[in-house]
Amino acid sequence: MNSTQPIRWAAAAGVLAVVVFFTVQVAGRAADPPLPSILATYVDERVRLTADEKTRMHGGSAVTKLLDADASAEIAICGIVWIAAPVERYLAAVRDIERLEKGGGFLVTKRISNPPRPEDFEPLVLPGDDIADLRDCRIGACNLKLGAAALGHLQKTVDWSRPSAADDVNKAFRTMALKYATGYLEGGNSRLAVYRDSDRPTFVAKEFESLIARMPALADERGDVRRYLLDYPAATLPDAESFLYWQETRFGLKPTIRISHLTIARQSTGAIVASKMLYATHYFWTALEVRALIPDPARGEGFWFVNVNRSRSDGLSGFKGKMIRGRVRTEAQKAMEAALQHTKRNLEQRAVR
Repeated sequence: MNSTQPIRWAAAAGVLAVVVFFTVQVAGRAADPPLPSILATYVDERVRLTADEKTRMHGGSAVTKLLDADASAEIAICGIVWIAAPVERYLAAVRDIERLEKGGGFLVTKRISNPPRPEDFEPLVLPGDDIADLRDCRIGACNLKLGAAALGHLQKTVDWSRPSAADDVNKAFRTMALKYATGYLEGGNSRLAVYRDSDRPTFVAKEFESLIARMPALADERGDVRRYLLDYPAATLPDAESFLYWQETRFGLKPTIRISHLTIARQSTGAIVASKMLYATHYFWTALEVRALIPDPARGEGFWFVNVNRSRSDGLSGFKGKMIRGRVRTEAQKAMEAALQHTKRNLEQRAVR
């Protein structure tokens, strides 16, 4: 036998192994059942996942993608992951929002009563830097996002010369948060703030309307949820439930207090969970997070968890904003992927117990 023959056979075997490996991979991809039609259309036309991203998604990994948006004012991300657990398990977790959004970047999460009560806001304490900034706040020049009425209330209520000034600020801010939540429940978007923290007023209701206009059909085929979020409380949504909650979150350089309206809506394709940001002390004018829970019987028990998050911010414009846009988007994308994996792991582990 030629001395080089074993080497040739080994090389041929290696090539064959590689061919078999890739053949199996291709066959595995071909064996993946097609996505539900509504999700397949959204993935191809709006998210535009690559072949590799689709492969990872079918393999059980979370995938995220930046969506088209005005880079100077908006961050838009879509994340998708398969969760092998019943839809009801996730909805039950959302109802217990204080437990679901706890730890990590969530410093405090508190569900608000209906009607709101003063004790709902007792844990609300502004960071020391915010209290110091409020002392010098003026309309058109304020480091916190406040409407003219809120700023006027603080200026009338707080005597900065007193030792109790910090406590008085927190009491006044809790009162404002209570009035804000109550006002929204009574009058909807018409009662949302007009921010005066810069030289041009920002109407939160107008910013939210522009987000709703880009709400994916994936989450709202008939437009019922869209109308509900725009026209609440005048609009109704059959088989839906909703509540307000407030949070202190660690985001960017400053902790941020925010108030949101969460809605759970049943649909023929599963369920929709929509979180509408009503107020934030920093960074955001408003935001809309839509989570679509789409069962897929061809894949087995479980659902596709699709999270579409659009937020409007004033921190992305100008020279400074242009410099940090890429980093902000990258970090937001990483945060969503981590959240999706955490949600998947948490829900699936409950099934094993």
